[in-house]
Amino acid sequence: MARRLLAVSLACLFSLTAPPAEGADHRHGHDHGHDHDCPSPERASGRAEPRPLTATEFAQMNAALRNHPGPVPPTVTVPLWVHVLTDGHTGAPDAAVREQVNVLNRAYSGGYGGADTGVRFALRGITRTENRDWFRNPLGMEDPMKTSLRRGGSETLNLYVSQLSELVLGYATYPNWYAGNPSQDGVVIDWRTLPGGALRNFNFGFTGVHEIGHWLGLVHTFENGCSEPGDSVDDTPFQATPTEGCPDRRDSCAAAGEDPIHNFMDYAHDRCMNQFTAGQGLRMRQAWVTYRGGVAGIQTRSSMVSGLLGTQAGQAPIAPPRPHMGMAASLFLPRGRG
Repeated sequence: MARRLLAVSLACLFSLTAPPAEGADHRHGHDHGHDHDCPSPERASGRAEPRPLTATEFAQMNAALRNHPGPVPPTVTVPLWVHVLTDGHTGAPDAAVREQVNVLNRAYSGGYGGADTGVRFALRGITRTENRDWFRNPLGMEDPMKTSLRRGGSETLNLYVSQLSELVLGYATYPNWYAGNPSQDGVVIDWRTLPGGALRNFNFGFTGVHEIGHWLGLVHTFENGCSEPGDSVDDTPFQATPTEGCPDRRDSCAAAGEDPIHNFMDYAHDRCMNQFTAGQGLRMRQAWVTYRGGVAGIQTRSSMVSGLLGTQAGQAPIAPPRPHMGMAASLFLPRGRG
């Protein structure tokens, strides 16, 4: 293997080695589940990377999910705004963004395999913003970018599509962080990870699927390794370290069950990811009613609707496409491969 990957507890996807070529393995690695910071990002970002979910925060979130008194809905529909950043010449085309939404709905409905999580995504709109700094350095420019572009409240997923460094595929905030810093809530992904993108092994759109899992309260399947509480999902077996590449099988812990190497919350190549579990679906819906779909969400829906009618400097709102659940066959095949 050309590189040894380092897993981090947040949804940040980083390596400790020098930046690889675009065809190399970009996803996460190991040494996971501790209260340390993420490894240093590309120095050009000018700031520390998003911090990981600490063991204390993870325990607090688990307690909140267990103690939430309300019923857990069988289905959840997440309002989605997609913010496409460009430098004026480079960036995600609208067609790829719409295919990404299709991929999200298929993945979360069990369309590739595994369980139907009960989570769906309703595209409210797409904005396009020409800003070279935001496009090329979303980590370093995160505060002004998100403050300017963000729509809706705790219930609204804001997905920012930009160009991250060679070491980063995407990152996300967790639902229990919303109350402390609502303006920074959301998910950022590299536009080259969209369906049909330029990043070999990571161009099925599953980086978005993975990062949004974090936004909905999931952690990695290898969280805490072979030790309790693992990822706090009963039907995902313990897993010592992240999956690298696309192995036939792995069994890294003595406890029952092989590693969930095909799970969207592991680090396998996109072609090897195909499923969530029923337990993960339940946890996401629990997190939704605990942190995102309750009173805070209801109170902010009017502002979300009014935001559909306005524009901001440098933005061009685009009407959402008609819902379409079909998938082109080309989405299943990596592009640009020899």
